[in-house]
Amino acid sequence: MYNKLVRLEVMRNLGKEVNNFINSYLTPVEKIWQPTDFLPDPSAETFKYDVEELQTYAQEMDYALFVTLIGDCITEEALPSYESWIMGIDGVEQEKSSGWSQWVRSWTAEENRHGDLLNKYLYLCGRVNMREVEITTQYLIQDGFDIGTSMDPYRNFVYTSFQETATNISHRRVGSLAKQTGNTKLSRMCGVIAADEARHAKAYKHFVTRIFELDPSEMMLAFEDMMRKKIVMPAHLMRESGQKAGELWGHFSDAAQRAMVYTGQDYINILSDLLNDWKIEHISGLNEKAEKAQEYLMKLPGRLQKITDRIATPDLQYQFKWVKS
Repeated sequence: MYNKLVRLEVMRNLGKEVNNFINSYLTPVEKIWQPTDFLPDPSAETFKYDVEELQTYAQEMDYALFVTLIGDCITEEALPSYESWIMGIDGVEQEKSSGWSQWVRSWTAEENRHGDLLNKYLYLCGRVNMREVEITTQYLIQDGFDIGTSMDPYRNFVYTSFQETATNISHRRVGSLAKQTGNTKLSRMCGVIAADEARHAKAYKHFVTRIFELDPSEMMLAFEDMMRKKIVMPAHLMRESGQKAGELWGHFSDAAQRAMVYTGQDYINILSDLLNDWKIEHISGLNEKAEKAQEYLMKLPGRLQKITDRIATPDLQYQFKWVKS
């Protein structure tokens, strides 16, 4: 059990810097891109042609890659769950005057554009059973998620640092693979979303860096705890109509692995990057328990690598209800 009073004091101290966080890691509303910047314009004479082009490329996309794009959209659309969770973190106050609540709202506002853009793309592309996608999205929000952080800001910021990096990788890879087949418009969509996720990841990693400066032993123990549990993706309870919560997640993970969009190796690489970014090996002034946690964390990538090297991606391709037959 963590010391809540200490956490609250650390969050209060960091809260004084939140305006700097917003200015450094988020983009002003009037300057940032909006979904309509990348979608066919219904008022343009070329609208019909633009939609036909979009649909042609969508039909030609590799099945596993296309399914991964849909799952990424659904994950983004479950944003209400993520905002409400972060708003409940110890030290995040709901009042407008609270710096942390302003950060969460501003971060949410940027994230909200991602699902909007991808959802409209999928609606126009003609290859998607949108009702099934909408059912999965509603279930995902309804079922919530359990990421093993409780309301601890330290654990939550480890999670968001990891997760924002993972979503950056996923969107960036989908965009890169789409570009290889000439689908430059989808590539640009995924690219701008990935760039947002990269900025957000930097922000949350910065929060953790600051906490290591203020409360190193407890931050180290929180990091260790999250990695022992293993970071679960926010859509881990994903399901289709007629399924139980979480029943679809394994199939989606397999598709992402087959498409080489997000793999077990990426998990290890993100962990290694966090160890370097936070300079875990060189943090001093730790208590005995935290030193053991530090040692565990530094050895973890090697242990995970041995496991990952033995895992083969299933060849069986699940048929998702999201995709029109």
